[in-house]
Amino acid sequence: MSPLIALTVFALIFPAELPDKTFVATLVLSTRFAPWPVFVGVASAFVVQTTVAVVTGGLVSLLPERPVHAVTAGLFALGAVLMLRSGGEAADEEREVTEELADEPPTTSFKRAALTSFGVLFAAEWGDLSQVLTASFAAKYGDAVAVFVGAVLALWIVAGLAIIGGRALLRVVPLDWVRRAAAGAFGVIAVVTALEAGGVF
Repeated sequence: MSPLIALTVFALIFPAELPDKTFVATLVLSTRFAPWPVFVGVASAFVVQTTVAVVTGGLVSLLPERPVHAVTAGLFALGAVLMLRSGGEAADEEREVTEELADEPPTTSFKRAALTSFGVLFAAEWGDLSQVLTASFAAKYGDAVAVFVGAVLALWIVAGLAIIGGRALLRVVPLDWVRRAAAGAFGVIAVVTALEAGGVF
């Protein structure tokens, strides 16, 4: 496992997820249930989602290198565009998750709260930008363990921040800036990967 690859993946997935629906959904869940079962549920969902992404990306990495780099460059570029266009969705996501939880009793067992949290995040993250980008990292770097560790740690920390002090964080951190920084980082990765596909590196 390459620590540098794990750190790179972490550094790019973390800011991409901070202004994303993952953060908002976890925040809403934490207002409904106790913190620990929420974290267990969402962390488990992230492990499953990231495993699927890494396995998919690992299979893609078995293809010839240049086409793989060309496709992943396109996906990183798409990720940059989607990050820039994703502003204003937090309120919609918060409303949707709140509606999903409307029938859940405010006091419930650890198991039920964890399973509900798992289900909400699993559905929210399926095919999400971070899952696609994680698969792209796995295809680009060919180091499944490093990509898995970097992506899962980023997702777990975002979830932890949402549970511990999500509302306060939203007041302090301008998420538009985070979104733009993440989009810029993905744009740089897209250019570098495209140059690799063209044989420049």
